[in-house]
Amino acid sequence: MAKPLGMADTISRRTLLAAAGAAGLAPLSFSQSAQRAPHKGMPVAISSANGMRTTEKAMELLRAGQDGLDAAIAGVNIVEEDPNDMSVGYGGLPNERGVVELDSCCMHGPTYRAGAVASLRNIKTPSRVAKVVMERTDHVLLVGEGALEFARMHGFEETNLLTEAARKAWVKWKESLSKDDDYLEPPAASPLPARPTGTITCLTLNDKSEISGVTTTSGLAYKIPGRVGDSPIIGAGLYVDNQIGACGSTGRGEAVILSCGSRIVVENMRHGMTPEEACLDVLKRICDYTVDPLLLREKGRPNFEVNFYAVNKKGEFGGARIYRGGRYAVHDGTQNRLMDSAYLY
Repeated sequence: MAKPLGMADTISRRTLLAAAGAAGLAPLSFSQSAQRAPHKGMPVAISSANGMRTTEKAMELLRAGQDGLDAAIAGVNIVEEDPNDMSVGYGGLPNERGVVELDSCCMHGPTYRAGAVASLRNIKTPSRVAKVVMERTDHVLLVGEGALEFARMHGFEETNLLTEAARKAWVKWKESLSKDDDYLEPPAASPLPARPTGTITCLTLNDKSEISGVTTTSGLAYKIPGRVGDSPIIGAGLYVDNQIGACGSTGRGEAVILSCGSRIVVENMRHGMTPEEACLDVLKRICDYTVDPLLLREKGRPNFEVNFYAVNKKGEFGGARIYRGGRYAVHDGTQNRLMDSAYLY
């Protein structure tokens, strides 16, 4: 009789691939991976490509002995408060009515607690509000007016989050929606860029081998008011298991929600995959399950992007995305740098 797997058992990559083949599943290809020898050690801070300042700050605080979640949140606060990053916090692009709505969640590995806010208005740093939800309530997620009332209750200052640059971008989008409405397109208007879906995530591993993470965003530009993506959803835009590792995501939130992406990445690491392999596996699932013609481009591939970033208990880290060309920020305790993401296509 086969011995059942216990918590201490691991499944090798070879075993996983063989099992996939036996089940009739297409084998994973990691040929587009950078095939780096995994870095091992701690502390580590990893973030999305817009997070070089984030990982620098997080590492500074980790070295000073601060809690890993405090370090991660202080890191993303830099971007949340930066009006020039139009995908996060203050200066983020608004919904279709011209109102900025922010989403964020955080998870603290040592205590296995989490907090989140969604559709939060008027507060620059939703990541900090999410942490207070975690610390001061028995809830995980607060939304909309309730989240704003909670933030006011705890002394967060309200601010008009719509910067002049974001307002102009919104007006241009509004005027370009249709030639049949009553708005007149400006003369010699340039083509609209693709609707941004940018976000920032930060994962930390301290020298006590404790893992924490945070994800924060202003969401899809010009979204329907009240739309919530993956960023405030535990198990989608972020997941932390202090015994295994953590994962955060950016990109098309709907695809990450449907795949429970970050949670599955962590489960893949539980079964022996490296962070990079674990991310690529979930990306392949997302591509395989994307069948709506409205979401496909040539060769039946998705017409959107998803990025995952992960770190495990040993200090190995990795990032991956659907299409070639992405990078991520990481500080491994020796240097802070941008690294090329692995990719499927």
